[in-house]
Amino acid sequence: MLTAVDVCQIYARCSAEFGAQVHAVDGRWDAPTPLPGWTVRDLVRHIVEEERWAPPLLAGETIDEVGDRFAGDLLGDDPVSAFDDAAARALSAVFADGAMDRVVHLSFGDHPGSEYALQLAADHLVHAVDLARALRADETMDVEVVVAVRQWFGPMEAVYRKIGVIGPRVEVPAGAGAQAELLGMMGRTP
Repeated sequence: MLTAVDVCQIYARCSAEFGAQVHAVDGRWDAPTPLPGWTVRDLVRHIVEEERWAPPLLAGETIDEVGDRFAGDLLGDDPVSAFDDAAARALSAVFADGAMDRVVHLSFGDHPGSEYALQLAADHLVHAVDLARALRADETMDVEVVVAVRQWFGPMEAVYRKIGVIGPRVEVPAGAGAQAELLGMMGRTP
C-alpha cells in the first residue's frame, strides 16, 4: 500500500524522468516517436496539457469547469520553458496539502487525488521511454519508480486496455525486469 508521500514522490520522480528527456530534445521537435502519427512536439504537448489540467482538477474543479482553458498551442516558441512551467505547477498541485485525499473529477468517474497522481506518473514514465526512443537516448528509467508504477498498474491494466488508452499487451521473457514488464503491460515493445 502506497502512502500519499510515496505517491507524491513517485509522481515527482516520473515527472523528472520525462523532463530529462525534454531537456535533451535539442531542436528535434519534428522527429517521429514510437506513437503512430506523433512527433516529439506532439508528445511533449500531450504531457504539458496533462500537467496544465492537474492543478485545477486536484483543486476540485470538474472537467466542465475547466472547459477549453487549455486548448490550442501550449508550447509556443519555447517548448522546454513551457514544459518546465507546467511541470512545476503540476508538481506544486500534487504536493499541496490534502491533494492526495481530495476527490478528483475525471472523465471516467471520481477518484482520490492519489489515484490521479499515479495515473499521471505512469503516463510521464512510459512517455519518457517513448521520448527517449524518439531521441535515440538512454531509455533506462528510475528502477524504484518503475517498480512502484508497475505494482500500481498491475490491477489497472485491464481497465486501461478496455477504455482504449493502451494497446495490446506485449509478452516479455520471464526475468526481463520491471521496466520491460511495465512496457509490455502498456502495449510497448521492451
